[in-house]
Amino acid sequence: MFSRRIGKEDVLQIIKTGEVIISYPDDTPFPSSLVLGFVGDRPIHVVIATVELTGRCVVVTAYEPDESIWEKDFRRRKP
Repeated sequence: MFSRRIGKEDVLQIIKTGEVIISYPDDTPFPSSLVLGFVGDRPIHVVIATVELTGRCVVVTAYEPDESIWEKDFRRRKP
């Protein structure tokens, strides 16, 4: 996250206001989700896991989606 120049405040804002684009309910050890948000015009994906026992959210990773892998809207992977 930090090496990708994605700040903590940016990640928190994306978690609060972003769109869950993929859910992974069977991930272990905790279910996770891929959240899409924007910092200005920059798209950012944040993967979060939810600790079911406490309801707390853990940031797994944050990155700028690669346009060669993701559709233009950054919501779906290219076939």
